[in-house]
Amino acid sequence: MSHPVIVADECISCGVCVDACPVGVLELGDESAEVVDGDACIACGACLDACPAGAITEIVED
Repeated sequence: MSHPVIVADECISCGVCVDACPVGVLELGDESAEVVDGDACIACGACLDACPAGAITEIVED
């Protein structure tokens, strides 16, 4: 299983990743986007592809 991780220092708070996520795993916080339900992530990569700042990485867990 995998889920996105937002690198807050690189996030520009544009919200593009939030809009790209088909299952609502992300939301825009005060200073950056945040993962609010990593367990619901379907690992589609939409947020990774959408982020113009490259501030999202993916953590793979067994």
